[in-house]
Amino acid sequence: MHRTSGILLHPTSLPGPYGIGDLGPTAHRFIDFLAGAGQGLWQMLPLGPTGYQDSPYQCTSAYAGNPLLISPDLLLQAGWIQESDLDPPEFTRDQVDFGAVHLWKHDLIQRAMSGFKADATAADRDDFAYFCETHRIWLEDFALYHALKVYHELRPWTSWAPEFALRNPKALADWSKANQGELELQRFIQYVFFRQWGELRAYAKARGVHLIGDMPIFVAHDSSEVWTHPEWFVLDDCGHPTVIAGVPPDYFSSTGQRWGNPLYRWETLAADGYSFWVERLRRVLELVDLVRIDHFRGFAAYWEIPAAEETAISGRWVPGPGMALFDALRTALGDDLPLIAEDLGVITEDVEALRDDLKLPGMAVLQFGFEGTEGGFGRSAFLPHNHRRRLAVYTGTHDNNSLLGWWATKDAAIQHNTCVYLNSNGEELHWDFIRAALSSVAALALFPMQDVLGLGAEACMNRPGTADGNWVWRYREEMVSEASAARLRELTRLYGRLPHPLD
Repeated sequence: MHRTSGILLHPTSLPGPYGIGDLGPTAHRFIDFLAGAGQGLWQMLPLGPTGYQDSPYQCTSAYAGNPLLISPDLLLQAGWIQESDLDPPEFTRDQVDFGAVHLWKHDLIQRAMSGFKADATAADRDDFAYFCETHRIWLEDFALYHALKVYHELRPWTSWAPEFALRNPKALADWSKANQGELELQRFIQYVFFRQWGELRAYAKARGVHLIGDMPIFVAHDSSEVWTHPEWFVLDDCGHPTVIAGVPPDYFSSTGQRWGNPLYRWETLAADGYSFWVERLRRVLELVDLVRIDHFRGFAAYWEIPAAEETAISGRWVPGPGMALFDALRTALGDDLPLIAEDLGVITEDVEALRDDLKLPGMAVLQFGFEGTEGGFGRSAFLPHNHRRRLAVYTGTHDNNSLLGWWATKDAAIQHNTCVYLNSNGEELHWDFIRAALSSVAALALFPMQDVLGLGAEACMNRPGTADGNWVWRYREEMVSEASAARLRELTRLYGRLPHPLD
């Protein structure tokens, strides 16, 4: 693994006039910033269409792209909308109003589809047809699922009319025949997302920036996959989960985290060689260069919570698929799986053995090291002097407070030990942490954009265990300066992490 570093930033947090970050010019400028700052990695959260509470970890498809990330500017550039269409409401610049953005952008994409039908070139029409054919394995199910979800006013599929919820073949065929326009719109939305994503990835590659994606171990209950393949999940006859996923109490939450995702019937998935997982990872690797597997420990054992429980306290550990799943993935996709194992939380010897047998880097979060969450200060595996080469070190993750927000909540003892360890006076703590991450022996070093910008708790992306106010943070373009890029590049050069070591 080549020593390199990068920034964690979800595209929704990019600046711009359309209420949410997208895959257009501001994303390209962020890649320019990364390249100028000597960073070789851009890590983001899951890219699927969000469902419950707008969480990217509760996507309505394991394969589809989020239509809210579609760039209006690139629709104009393609010739499918008019410049007069780019007249958005007065969106707030600092946070995403998902409801308002959805209404405006959905209308815009419908106009783009009309423009595509009227003015698309023959090459674009062929490209659309080719996309639909090569993605058919998931696209047709998703298009029908989402079209029916719109028809049922976006309610979860278990609340649909029974003939649709339980997939009566004749009812689905009749509805599909009568609603071809809505199905075609869903195909078009996905075509546009993947087309724009392809352009962004090519731009990143040309600038020497690798993309890191994020794949949750579980899928959302209200998703195309659970509706289409209920036999893969532990559900009752009406499609409701009887047990759900989460984690027991830990340093993120005293009552644990009750995620609500249905649990897999692993024996059913094993019976056909884990084809769902093979196809899922194959498709993600068409979008990114590396994949962080969220909640890696769940492959060794996962926390099973009775669905009736209101918290995650009452549950039990159940063995996961272990190496059998990864043997199937390696057989299909190659021995060297480009994965990062998110191995935070309650980690046992079997989790470490699975990670190490697969030769995957785990994760270390510097904030946790200075809190003494693993054996006390100085002995924590999260501290730089205890790092190993096969590791991704983070100043924080999307589930952490920003560094300055975290610092403001710490007592005098933690602040003192931290300053002594980092040889810091505490005046630019975020830069001291970034330097510590870059100087680590760990092959990969990553830091949230909030820490590069030196922002406080107001920029927190997610607060585990809370339901509201998450995933909405955005930065403003004027926050990014050439000075910060130059400073980051110099530190990156100093610690041998530049993508081109001779620079």
